[in-house]
Amino acid sequence: MHHRRMKDDALLPPTAEIAPMFAVPLSQARMPGHESINAQLRSLLLARADDPQFANPQPSLKQQVGVFESQFNLFAWPEPPVQKLREFCWTELGRTLQALNGYTAAEMSRLRIYSHTWFHVTRAPGFVIAHTHPMASWSGVYCVAPGGESSAHPESGVLRFHNPHYYSNMFLDPGNARLAAPFHHGTWSVRLRAGQLVLFPSWVSHEVLPFHGTDERITIAFNCWFGMGDGQGAAGAA
Repeated sequence: MHHRRMKDDALLPPTAEIAPMFAVPLSQARMPGHESINAQLRSLLLARADDPQFANPQPSLKQQVGVFESQFNLFAWPEPPVQKLREFCWTELGRTLQALNGYTAAEMSRLRIYSHTWFHVTRAPGFVIAHTHPMASWSGVYCVAPGGESSAHPESGVLRFHNPHYYSNMFLDPGNARLAAPFHHGTWSVRLRAGQLVLFPSWVSHEVLPFHGTDERITIAFNCWFGMGDGQGAAGAA
Protein backbone atom coordinates (compact mmCIF):
# COMPACT_ATOMS: atom_id res chain seq x y z
CA MET A 1 0.00 0.00 0.00
CA HIS A 2 1.31 3.44 -0.91
CA HIS A 3 1.11 6.23 1.63
CA ARG A 4 1.35 9.96 0.98
CA ARG A 5 2.82 12.13 3.71
CA MET A 6 2.08 15.75 4.43
CA LYS A 7 4.83 18.23 3.65
CA ASP A 8 7.56 18.80 6.22
CA ASP A 9 7.23 21.97 8.27
CA ALA A 10 10.09 23.60 6.34
CA LEU A 11 8.21 23.10 3.06
CA LEU A 12 4.82 24.35 4.21
CA PRO A 13 3.63 27.42 2.28
CA PRO A 14 3.03 30.71 4.15
CA THR A 15 -0.54 30.89 2.79
CA ALA A 16 -3.14 28.18 2.32
CA GLU A 17 -2.37 25.85 -0.60
CA ILE A 18 -5.05 23.50 -1.97
CA ALA A 19 -4.22 20.02 -3.26
CA PRO A 20 -6.48 17.14 -4.39
CA MET A 21 -6.02 14.53 -1.66
CA PHE A 22 -8.12 11.67 -3.06
CA ALA A 23 -8.71 12.11 -6.79
CA VAL A 24 -10.26 9.66 -9.29
CA PRO A 25 -8.66 9.53 -12.75
CA LEU A 26 -10.93 9.57 -15.79
CA SER A 27 -9.31 9.38 -19.23
CA GLN A 28 -10.95 10.28 -22.54
CA ALA A 29 -9.99 10.15 -26.20
CA ARG A 30 -11.69 10.22 -29.60
CA MET A 31 -10.84 7.70 -32.29
CA PRO A 32 -9.43 9.20 -35.50
CA GLY A 33 -11.53 8.25 -38.52
CA HIS A 34 -14.31 6.96 -36.31
CA GLU A 35 -17.04 7.82 -38.82
CA SER A 36 -16.12 5.02 -41.23
CA ILE A 37 -15.30 2.46 -38.55
CA ASN A 38 -18.43 3.23 -36.55
CA ALA A 39 -20.61 2.80 -39.63
CA GLN A 40 -19.16 -0.68 -40.11
CA LEU A 41 -19.49 -1.49 -36.41
CA ARG A 42 -23.08 -0.30 -36.33
CA SER A 43 -24.13 -2.62 -39.15
CA LEU A 44 -22.27 -5.57 -37.65
CA LEU A 45 -23.52 -5.10 -34.09
CA LEU A 46 -27.15 -4.48 -35.04
CA ALA A 47 -27.17 -7.63 -37.12
CA ARG A 48 -25.73 -9.71 -34.28
CA ALA A 49 -28.03 -8.16 -31.70
CA ASP A 50 -30.86 -9.88 -33.61
CA ASP A 51 -29.14 -13.27 -33.29
CA PRO A 52 -29.73 -15.03 -29.93
CA GLN A 53 -26.42 -16.90 -30.14
CA PHE A 54 -24.54 -13.64 -29.51
CA ALA A 55 -26.55 -12.67 -26.39
CA ASN A 56 -25.04 -12.95 -22.93
CA PRO A 57 -26.66 -16.08 -21.42
CA GLN A 58 -25.84 -15.10 -17.82
CA PRO A 59 -25.82 -11.31 -17.42
CA SER A 60 -24.50 -10.10 -14.07
CA LEU A 61 -27.08 -7.29 -13.96
CA LYS A 62 -30.81 -7.54 -14.47
CA GLN A 63 -31.45 -6.81 -18.13
CA GLN A 64 -33.83 -3.93 -18.61
CA VAL A 65 -36.42 -3.64 -21.37
CA GLY A 66 -34.79 -2.22 -24.48
CA VAL A 67 -31.22 -3.33 -23.67
CA PHE A 68 -29.31 -6.06 -25.52
CA GLU A 69 -26.04 -7.28 -23.99
CA SER A 70 -23.66 -9.51 -25.92
CA GLN A 71 -21.33 -12.23 -24.74
CA PHE A 72 -17.99 -11.07 -23.30
CA ASN A 73 -15.70 -11.97 -26.22
CA LEU A 74 -16.19 -9.06 -28.62
CA PHE A 75 -12.51 -8.20 -29.14
CA ALA A 76 -11.85 -11.80 -30.21
CA TRP A 77 -14.02 -11.27 -33.30
CA PRO A 78 -11.84 -11.22 -36.46
CA GLU A 79 -13.78 -8.52 -38.35
CA PRO A 80 -11.48 -5.58 -39.31
CA PRO A 81 -13.50 -2.78 -37.65
CA VAL A 82 -13.53 -4.71 -34.36
CA GLN A 83 -9.78 -5.26 -34.51
CA LYS A 84 -9.13 -1.61 -35.39
CA LEU A 85 -11.19 -0.54 -32.39
CA ARG A 86 -9.38 -3.05 -30.18
CA GLU A 87 -6.02 -1.56 -31.20
CA PHE A 88 -7.23 1.97 -30.48
CA CYS A 89 -8.68 1.07 -27.07
CA TRP A 90 -5.63 -0.86 -25.92
CA THR A 91 -3.29 1.87 -27.14
CA GLU A 92 -5.13 4.59 -25.23
CA LEU A 93 -5.49 2.38 -22.17
CA GLY A 94 -1.74 1.71 -22.28
CA ARG A 95 -0.98 5.43 -22.48
CA THR A 96 -3.23 6.07 -19.51
CA LEU A 97 -1.65 3.33 -17.40
CA GLN A 98 1.86 4.45 -18.27
CA ALA A 99 1.11 8.06 -17.35
CA LEU A 100 -0.58 7.20 -14.05
CA ASN A 101 1.83 4.48 -12.93
CA GLY A 102 5.07 5.95 -14.26
CA TYR A 103 5.99 2.77 -16.14
CA THR A 104 9.08 2.75 -18.32
CA ALA A 105 8.96 1.61 -21.95
CA ALA A 106 10.55 -1.68 -20.87
CA GLU A 107 7.87 -2.24 -18.25
CA MET A 108 5.14 -1.43 -20.76
CA SER A 109 6.53 -4.08 -23.12
CA ARG A 110 5.94 -6.65 -20.37
CA LEU A 111 2.40 -5.55 -19.59
CA ARG A 112 -0.25 -8.16 -20.38
CA ILE A 113 -3.90 -7.23 -20.82
CA TYR A 114 -6.69 -9.63 -19.93
CA SER A 115 -10.24 -8.55 -20.59
CA HIS A 116 -13.94 -9.07 -21.02
CA THR A 117 -15.39 -7.07 -23.91
CA TRP A 118 -19.01 -6.77 -25.01
CA PHE A 119 -21.52 -4.46 -26.66
CA HIS A 120 -24.85 -2.95 -25.73
CA VAL A 121 -27.66 -1.96 -28.07
CA THR A 122 -30.13 0.21 -26.19
CA ARG A 123 -33.53 1.30 -27.38
CA ALA A 124 -36.01 3.48 -25.48
CA PRO A 125 -36.60 3.29 -22.55
CA GLY A 126 -33.56 1.12 -21.75
CA PHE A 127 -31.11 1.88 -18.97
CA VAL A 128 -28.39 0.23 -16.85
CA ILE A 129 -28.58 0.28 -13.07
CA ALA A 130 -25.73 1.62 -10.93
CA HIS A 131 -22.93 -0.91 -10.54
CA THR A 132 -19.19 -1.50 -10.31
CA HIS A 133 -16.94 -4.11 -11.96
CA PRO A 134 -15.29 -6.34 -9.34
CA MET A 135 -12.10 -8.29 -10.16
CA ALA A 136 -10.88 -5.73 -12.71
CA SER A 137 -8.74 -2.62 -12.34
CA TRP A 138 -9.81 -0.59 -15.40
CA SER A 139 -13.01 -0.34 -17.40
CA GLY A 140 -13.91 1.49 -20.57
CA VAL A 141 -16.84 2.53 -22.73
CA TYR A 142 -16.63 3.36 -26.43
CA CYS A 143 -19.51 5.04 -28.24
CA VAL A 144 -20.45 3.66 -31.64
CA ALA A 145 -23.71 5.63 -31.88
CA PRO A 146 -25.23 7.92 -29.21
CA GLY A 147 -28.72 7.31 -30.55
CA GLY A 148 -29.92 10.90 -30.69
CA GLU A 149 -31.11 13.26 -27.97
CA SER A 150 -34.54 13.99 -26.54
CA SER A 151 -35.69 17.54 -25.83
CA ALA A 152 -38.15 16.20 -23.28
CA HIS A 153 -35.43 14.20 -21.49
CA PRO A 154 -32.19 16.26 -21.39
CA GLU A 155 -30.29 13.49 -19.54
CA SER A 156 -31.37 10.72 -21.91
CA GLY A 157 -28.74 7.96 -22.07
CA VAL A 158 -26.18 9.86 -19.98
CA LEU A 159 -23.28 7.82 -18.55
CA ARG A 160 -23.24 8.89 -14.90
CA PHE A 161 -20.44 8.33 -12.39
CA HIS A 162 -21.09 8.50 -8.65
CA ASN A 163 -18.79 10.29 -6.26
CA PRO A 164 -17.02 7.67 -4.10
CA HIS A 165 -16.86 10.15 -1.20
CA TYR A 166 -20.21 8.96 -0.01
CA TYR A 167 -20.40 11.23 3.03
CA SER A 168 -19.23 14.43 1.34
CA ASN A 169 -22.74 15.87 1.26
CA MET A 170 -23.96 14.69 4.66
CA PHE A 171 -23.76 18.28 5.91
CA LEU A 172 -24.23 21.14 3.46
CA ASP A 173 -24.01 24.84 4.13
CA PRO A 174 -22.53 27.84 2.26
CA GLY A 175 -19.04 26.60 3.11
CA ASN A 176 -19.27 23.57 0.84
CA ALA A 177 -22.45 23.86 -1.25
CA ARG A 178 -20.66 25.13 -4.38
CA LEU A 179 -17.36 23.27 -4.36
CA ALA A 180 -15.83 23.12 -7.85
CA ALA A 181 -14.35 20.03 -9.49
CA PRO A 182 -12.45 17.97 -8.48
CA PHE A 183 -13.70 18.64 -4.95
CA HIS A 184 -17.44 18.68 -5.69
CA HIS A 185 -19.92 16.17 -4.34
CA GLY A 186 -22.70 14.48 -6.25
CA THR A 187 -22.22 12.90 -9.68
CA TRP A 188 -20.24 13.37 -12.89
CA SER A 189 -22.16 12.89 -16.13
CA VAL A 190 -20.78 12.15 -19.59
CA ARG A 191 -22.95 12.57 -22.67
CA LEU A 192 -21.24 10.19 -25.07
CA ARG A 193 -20.41 11.24 -28.63
CA ALA A 194 -19.63 8.96 -31.56
CA GLY A 195 -16.01 7.84 -31.43
CA GLN A 196 -15.55 8.79 -27.77
CA LEU A 197 -13.65 6.47 -25.43
CA VAL A 198 -13.97 6.84 -21.65
CA LEU A 199 -11.60 4.97 -19.32
CA PHE A 200 -12.14 4.76 -15.56
CA PRO A 201 -11.19 2.66 -12.52
CA SER A 202 -13.45 -0.37 -12.32
CA TRP A 203 -14.41 0.28 -8.70
CA VAL A 204 -16.18 3.55 -9.53
CA SER A 205 -19.96 3.19 -9.40
CA HIS A 206 -21.68 4.18 -12.64
CA GLU A 207 -24.97 3.83 -14.48
CA VAL A 208 -26.70 4.70 -17.75
CA LEU A 209 -29.81 6.84 -17.35
CA PRO A 210 -33.00 5.90 -19.22
CA PHE A 211 -32.57 6.40 -22.94
CA HIS A 212 -35.27 8.22 -24.90
CA GLY A 213 -33.55 8.79 -28.25
CA THR A 214 -35.17 8.00 -31.58
CA ASP A 215 -32.40 5.66 -32.79
CA GLU A 216 -30.31 2.88 -31.25
CA ARG A 217 -27.69 3.77 -28.66
CA ILE A 218 -24.73 1.46 -29.35
CA THR A 219 -21.75 1.19 -27.03
CA ILE A 220 -18.84 -1.18 -26.51
CA ALA A 221 -17.58 -1.85 -22.99
CA PHE A 222 -14.67 -3.71 -21.43
CA ASN A 223 -13.15 -4.68 -18.11
CA CYS A 224 -9.40 -5.25 -17.84
CA TRP A 225 -6.94 -6.77 -15.42
CA PHE A 226 -3.19 -7.04 -15.95
CA GLY A 227 -0.03 -8.99 -15.38
CA MET A 228 3.68 -8.57 -16.10
CA GLY A 229 5.24 -10.95 -18.63
CA ASP A 230 8.82 -11.88 -19.39
CA GLY A 231 9.53 -8.92 -21.66
CA GLN A 232 9.26 -10.82 -24.96
CA GLY A 233 6.97 -8.20 -26.53
CA ALA A 234 3.61 -6.76 -25.65
CA ALA A 235 0.52 -8.93 -25.80
CA GLY A 236 -3.15 -8.59 -25.08
CA ALA A 237 -5.83 -11.20 -24.50
CA ALA A 238 -9.28 -10.45 -25.83
